[in-house]
Amino acid sequence: MKRDYYEVLGISKSASADEIKKAYRKVAMQYHPDRNPGDKAAEEKFKEAAEAYEVLSDESKKAQYDRFGHAGLGNRGGFGGGMNMDDIFSHFGDVFGDDIFGSFFGGSSRGRSGGRSRGVRGSNLRVKIKLNYEEIANGTTKTIKVKKYVSCNTCNGSGAKDKNSVQTCPACGGTGQVRKVQNTFLGQMQTVTTCSTCNGEGTAITNKCTNCKGEGRIYGEETVNIEIPAGVNDGMQLSMSGRGNMGERGGPPGDLIILIEEEAHPELKREGLNVVYDLHISFIDAVFGVQVEVPTIEGKSRYRLKIPPGTQGGKIFRLKGKGFPAVNSYERGDQLIHINVWIPQNVSSEEKAMLEKMQHSPNFKPQPGKSDKSFFERVKEMFG
Repeated sequence: MKRDYYEVLGISKSASADEIKKAYRKVAMQYHPDRNPGDKAAEEKFKEAAEAYEVLSDESKKAQYDRFGHAGLGNRGGFGGGMNMDDIFSHFGDVFGDDIFGSFFGGSSRGRSGGRSRGVRGSNLRVKIKLNYEEIANGTTKTIKVKKYVSCNTCNGSGAKDKNSVQTCPACGGTGQVRKVQNTFLGQMQTVTTCSTCNGEGTAITNKCTNCKGEGRIYGEETVNIEIPAGVNDGMQLSMSGRGNMGERGGPPGDLIILIEEEAHPELKREGLNVVYDLHISFIDAVFGVQVEVPTIEGKSRYRLKIPPGTQGGKIFRLKGKGFPAVNSYERGDQLIHINVWIPQNVSSEEKAMLEKMQHSPNFKPQPGKSDKSFFERVKEMFG
């Protein structure tokens, strides 16, 4: 089970963007692989910190995480999409800056490949997923086809026609970095900056791939399985890391953002975690009582409800635990059944005569008791 991201970085939920960045730098420095060679536990903590920062540094992802926890990030939140150490160094180098990496770790920390960056990161994609009440109640998996930029199969994302069409950058010698040594009053200081000639890639393409025109990607289609947790609501966004547009020339892909849309139910209405149903019964059924079947959020499943004799209009029956579950929680709402006593607008002369007889009976005079709640009390009960 994943640890809380705030716990990983040792900060509170109220931490500012600068405090989040500072905390990540501290944890990453502590568990950096170059400071802990061969220590697998330290490497995992380094990756864990990078994953926490990737979410908490993004306003949209942070908002989803604060509200719904790990479930709000989808089934591939953070680095669950399989990013390796090179991806982490490439993605978060700006947090530390090239100078810090060069000074503390001899320039090797921008990945195991001599500090070269991997192309340009792809953009995020957004899709809408419509869910009915049953899917929201139980969670579901949706399989969709997404039109997006995918890696070019001809050049495997390199953008080059062949292996011989790639040459080492003459400015940086293929490292993707340029080192400078400066004399200061503290002595010599070494700085490492990204090579401006190759933009940190360390290579230059002499002959471009004819299929992707040197981009390393083409416009295509991908089938994506999206796991939707139970309890999501309309307007909620889930994030799948690494399932957006592929980056240029082997750059990491963007994220896939899923916007949840609720399909209207023909009989039920959602109110937070509760679900509300308006049940209309006749005056006769209200007097004698009746058994009815009411719809639920479990699809075709219906609940048999006994209406006792003498039930008043406005009465609310509560079915405990028959509402929606909360995301990332054991909490669950209720189903509220609001009784409406239906009064006919037109009656026959025979019916009118019978009703007029009952009209003068003391038993049919309104005699509200202490147990009969007011309208405002019933509303409070419904949404309380």
